Amino acid sequence: MGLVLCACGSLRYYAQAARGQGELIVHRRALNELVRDPATDPKLAARLQLAQQARQFASQRLALPDNRSYTGYVELHRRYVVWNVFAAPRYSVKAVPQCFPIAGCVAYRGWFSEVDAKTDAARLQARGDDVWVGGVPAYSTLGWFADPILSSMLRWDDDELDGTIFHELAHQLIYVKGDTAFNESFATFVQTEGLREWRQSRGLPPQDDRMQTMEAGFTRLVLDLRERLKTLYASGVDEPAMAAGKQREIEAFRTRYSQWRERCWPQDHRYDSWVAQPINNARLLPFGLYEQWTPAFAVLFQRAERQWPAFYASVRELARKPEAQREKSLQALVDP
Repeated sequence: MGLVLCACGSLRYYAQAARGQGELIVHRRALNELVRDPATDPKLAARLQLAQQARQFASQRLALPDNRSYTGYVELHRRYVVWNVFAAPRYSVKAVPQCFPIAGCVAYRGWFSEVDAKTDAARLQARGDDVWVGGVPAYSTLGWFADPILSSMLRWDDDELDGTIFHELAHQLIYVKGDTAFNESFATFVQTEGLREWRQSRGLPPQDDRMQTMEAGFTRLVLDLRERLKTLYASGVDEPAMAAGKQREIEAFRTRYSQWRERCWPQDHRYDSWVAQPINNARLLPFGLYEQWTPAFAVLFQRAERQWPAFYASVRELARKPEAQREKSLQALVDP
């Protein structure tokens, strides 16, 4: 998921953000209209109708915002809606922050054009930062506009599409400026639990958790690499030794990945391409943001007797706390 909010410095950035958002508004078509239109491809109509039902479920059963978001559709004619640019110093695993008036500081900046994103990345790289550009199928304006379902989102299966709707609506409900781990963990919990209830309401069995188990294992490997690099960068060795150590750690990670995959998932090579491509500090930044506090939110949900309004009230109490106190409270929820 990405956030594209008009801010961050240059007139060029303002202009592309306004233009990109404007194009989505102009090309947006109501789901009701598309589903009823005999000219709509039947497969597309069926998927949009199911998404429409999930959108209604989100408000009626999950107590998520009841507004015009995800009641429209936009055909993009491109693979991604935005491209996020991540940057980190050459010898740090902390992001170069990108700060917005509404969202606060986050780890990336989103561009509606891949060319513009790569230009921005080249500027950051020229000053010595590690950079990475990643395409994003969906994004949120935090309710400032009626976010549509995008054709780029239809590459996902129905569960991921419907879950993403729950995730993005959760951001509209509760969002703490500048606290990415809190925001994404909260929305991810709502997505996961909401999807479980959505499937149950339709008489479907629980999801096969094989993919989630593999993803969690891979994320642990990447976070382990990030911790090893963090230790290296704090060691105080000179720059040549730092550069050599960085490459050694990345190669050792590739070895550990290969051993893990062969031991646990010998027939599944979905992460091979990611591991084979160049790895730098910026490429590691997205990992862990979406799951860090999900166990804490699961505890809150149980304490609220699995009632969404009571759960949201508890989350709002956390959101009002100063950041350090909020993190301490979250940690207390997950500690034994």
